[in-house]
Amino acid sequence: MKLQPSTSLSTDAAKKAPLAIDGLSVSYHHKPVVWDLSFVAPEKGLVAVVGPNGAGKSTFIKAALGLIPKLSGEITVYGKPVDKQRKLIGYVPQRGSVDWDFPASALDVVTMGLYGEIGWLKPVRKGHKEQALSYLEKVGMADFADRQIGQLSGGQQQRVFLARALAQDASLYFMDEPFVGVDAATERAIINVLKKLKDQGKTVICVHHDLQSAPDYFDHALILNVRPVASGPMHEAFTSENLQRAYGGRLAPSELSGLMSLAGQ
Repeated sequence: MKLQPSTSLSTDAAKKAPLAIDGLSVSYHHKPVVWDLSFVAPEKGLVAVVGPNGAGKSTFIKAALGLIPKLSGEITVYGKPVDKQRKLIGYVPQRGSVDWDFPASALDVVTMGLYGEIGWLKPVRKGHKEQALSYLEKVGMADFADRQIGQLSGGQQQRVFLARALAQDASLYFMDEPFVGVDAATERAIINVLKKLKDQGKTVICVHHDLQSAPDYFDHALILNVRPVASGPMHEAFTSENLQRAYGGRLAPSELSGLMSLAGQ
């Protein structure tokens, strides 16, 4: 059993880590949603954040990004506070949290990922749009550059937001359930992007709902159920014991047996 270790942000490992969290707690209406989480993300790693519904997975992502207040805890990105490292962070939100009626084209959305380079209130030049179009090409969406974002299918929308994250040229990426509601072609496109990001030395932390595909898509796991259950390399953390601790009776023995077979255990 691989329990979540305690973390000190003063250690050399934490100072160099893409993301280091020490004692993070978050609550909604006095109810704990994430409690006493400590975690150090690996360099060049693809991390699946898994756990049952209501386990605090999306809350963990938002708190790590500084998008919601926390009760306690320290968070650093490459040894510095999140607010000082925004240019190093890319984010793909849940599709359900996006206003798809916003009057922006796919190209406009991807260009937003270049604002760190362009500068706020500065003109968007032809070269910026060409650069944004190149990222749409990488996710197979160049032909839809002028389409209003709300007119795209769910999978196409997800590819556009993936292209926007790529345009940020970040070192650390957060993705909140990018595979939900997408078609098989989009799923393959996302997997290919994840692999390329890792090959480029990036770290991706991804909320993931499908336990069966987690061992194939990711090399590290963070298992949550409000409190941290386990974290580490997939073969160490993604075990039957840890999954039972996280999911309890929600996983049937047959499901658990199948998962362990997929994970090579």
